[in-house]
Amino acid sequence: QVQLVESGGGLVQAGGSLRLSCVASGNIFSISVMGWYRQAPGKQRELVAYITTGGNTNYADSVKGRFTISRDNAKNTVYLQMNNLKPEDTGVYYCKAETFAYWGQGTQVTVSS
Repeated sequence: QVQLVESGGGLVQAGGSLRLSCVASGNIFSISVMGWYRQAPGKQRELVAYITTGGNTNYADSVKGRFTISRDNAKNTVYLQMNNLKPEDTGVYYCKAETFAYWGQGTQVTVSS
């Protein structure tokens, strides 16, 4: 059984930073593309960033230059370093094992102005 567990969310002022983590159980992590998504109140869930098994990355235009996705295959963990946060970054952040379509339960990020 595969489980994805996110952590690291919280309340931060604009301009601050947070680092999200997502730990995967099961034997899929090292062979899966991993993604971070977010969903703001009243909006659709959107892709924030993803990282391939080889470490190639891709970002939404809205977060380029501010967010960094990385992975540690030895720890079955994917990270999202978020710097210079803005109020519009507020939402529930989810990780996803893209290759297998597994989702985590989400972690709340709130950025105050």
